[in-house]
Amino acid sequence: MNQRIIFIAVLLLLIVLAATNQEHVNFESIRQSIEQAGIYAPLIFILAYAIGTVLFLPGLAMTLLGGALFGPYFGTLYSLSGATLGATFSFLIARYLAHEWVEKKANQFTQRLIKGVSDEGWRFVALTRLVPLFPFNLLNYALGLSNIRALPYVIASFIFMAPGAFAYSWLGFAGKSLASGDADTVKHGLIAVALIATVILIARLVKQFKR
Repeated sequence: MNQRIIFIAVLLLLIVLAATNQEHVNFESIRQSIEQAGIYAPLIFILAYAIGTVLFLPGLAMTLLGGALFGPYFGTLYSLSGATLGATFSFLIARYLAHEWVEKKANQFTQRLIKGVSDEGWRFVALTRLVPLFPFNLLNYALGLSNIRALPYVIASFIFMAPGAFAYSWLGFAGKSLASGDADTVKHGLIAVALIATVILIARLVKQFKR
């Protein structure tokens, strides 16, 4: 119980600090801060991604930035870690701190989500991570209203967000290659396009299968 209270207090402090400085937060300032952070750059990136997820900042831009800063492989790992951490924060906020607010914001599809989770459990979370049925940031909060346990939610989120994280990290890496005049720009770009096409195909196949 004491650990939960400490966790919630730290989380609230991070959110308050981020919210009060939100007008100064943009991707250029984040990029500069990360580049100047040295060995702490991955940690700062993961925390920035997580807090951005809680504050409804677009995750795609952060994933592209991760690929550009850290390369396609470490960029995927750090982006996936930040997205999962942020999704977990949002889930716990909805479950323990802001239940009524989230229910009001998500009332258009809350019942559908709750029914889907009740019927499918972690498989429904996997489906929503592979197929963009709902806005990612709002979905994290809405799933906190369901009866799914936190651990299956976190594991399913991490695993099934991985294909998209890998594809868009490659795209960010290819964009950096293009900007720097890398001789392998074409190769990197083709790999990125192929990966994104694969992710889209997987999403369509999964959606058809569920139908």
